[in-house]
Amino acid sequence: MSRVGVGYDSHRFAPGGPLILAGISIPFDFSLVGHSDGDAVAHAVTDAILGAAALGDIGEMFPDTDPKLQGANSMEMLRAAVNRASKEGFGVVNADVVIITETPRIGPYRDVMRSALAVALGVPMSDVSVKGKTNERMGWIGRGEGLACIAMVAVSRRSSTA
Repeated sequence: MSRVGVGYDSHRFAPGGPLILAGISIPFDFSLVGHSDGDAVAHAVTDAILGAAALGDIGEMFPDTDPKLQGANSMEMLRAAVNRASKEGFGVVNADVVIITETPRIGPYRDVMRSALAVALGVPMSDVSVKGKTNERMGWIGRGEGLACIAMVAVSRRSSTA
């Protein structure tokens, strides 16, 4: 049985870099504001996995009220969600990620992000897609106030031998 989950996350920019996306440190004049490291890509993918496996959402698994999660590494949170889904019998099949931002350009970092996500998801890099899109200068993203990320993840239930 296959299932698909959708994840979304957005964060506003704050002065001072670097910018962390998919666990990758991107030289940039801004970082993302968040309780953890603000990695919107990792957060959206985490939500997509949890949704596909019907295991709630990132806020339930990692509440922003938990002081132990202040500044937490979001890729570690993603790996924990993958492990949780695995314990419930689900394995990741593939992931498709869209990062919506005017700047920085995503293209130069696409493959290293794909690689980092593939390792965290336990799939080959060929099963991970990362795309950058602008918002055509419209709205809060267009004004450069922050960025958003949408992720879709497919999982399949491993067959039981019992």
